[in-house]
Amino acid sequence: MTSRPGYVPPLGPEYGPPSSPENATSGTGAMPFHEALRAAIAASGLSLDRLQDRLLRRGTPVASATLSSWQSGRYQPERQRSLAALAVLEDVLRLPPGALTGLLGPPRPRGRWLPPDGDHPDLARAWSDHHDLTAALAALDTRWDDSLTRLSCHNRVDVDADRRVRSMTSRRLLRAEADGADRWIALYRLDTPGPLPYFRVAVPARLGTVLELPEEGLVAAELLFDRRLARGETVIVDYTVEHRDPRPYSQRAETTIHVPMREHLLEVRFAKECLPRTCYSFRTNGLGPRPRAGRPREQRLRVDASGSVHAVALGAGPCRVGIRWVWG
Repeated sequence: MTSRPGYVPPLGPEYGPPSSPENATSGTGAMPFHEALRAAIAASGLSLDRLQDRLLRRGTPVASATLSSWQSGRYQPERQRSLAALAVLEDVLRLPPGALTGLLGPPRPRGRWLPPDGDHPDLARAWSDHHDLTAALAALDTRWDDSLTRLSCHNRVDVDADRRVRSMTSRRLLRAEADGADRWIALYRLDTPGPLPYFRVAVPARLGTVLELPEEGLVAAELLFDRRLARGETVIVDYTVEHRDPRPYSQRAETTIHVPMREHLLEVRFAKECLPRTCYSFRTNGLGPRPRAGRPREQRLRVDASGSVHAVALGAGPCRVGIRWVWG
């Protein structure tokens, strides 16, 4: 759950009046791809979120954050799925076929330490429903997020006999898709106001910069690998988030998955002397305060002999998955 480098400013009057999309995408001296895209979007009157929804309905999903990065010139679509989505976007914007794809330059260099272009919501979008966290999260080096494929994640939440969350332990398996990745960004958010927790990182990784945002109930940390990864290498990252007293009283555990993940396992382990009456797993179909699918899908869970329940999500993201429980 991390962010790509830099900040893409929102559209505003500083860009000046948009040009005609027909003029922007044809003829001698055609404007660059990102300017033509920005002009076409402005002429359509559609917001980035509405464009995201239309692309999703057409079977070519692209996050609004990615559309923003395309029209700012930060990135350009290069992967096959991005190019397929761009062709659909031309139709949505009522442009002639090839009007935008014909303006793309050659693929940008992907040198030894260059991360690839991104196609997913960034950290700030995924983790804040109400405030823009981009400026705050700039204190962390998040540039390698799109270079790390999430293969699997196992999160275990421990709840004590006082019905308070003691800790959350996480193990992640990541694969580098480009040379140079040297860290993973971990984030943890409190459900209720209280003291922020702290991170314990298992070797060979070590703790880097830690960012605390008490007003957001959010703590983020760089987990540094013991070396830079080569493309195709995998790495296991283990860490624990420990709560300080007074530990939070909670009735849910939730994970934000802002990019696709092959396997996600969420486990909640209760003290045997204080088990919940009922438990349910839940999953949304998107991120943000109002996911497109409305209410999360729920499924009843049974507490096993060890006092644990778990929920598995395969091929999930972007979404939120979690477990909620009701005390007796």
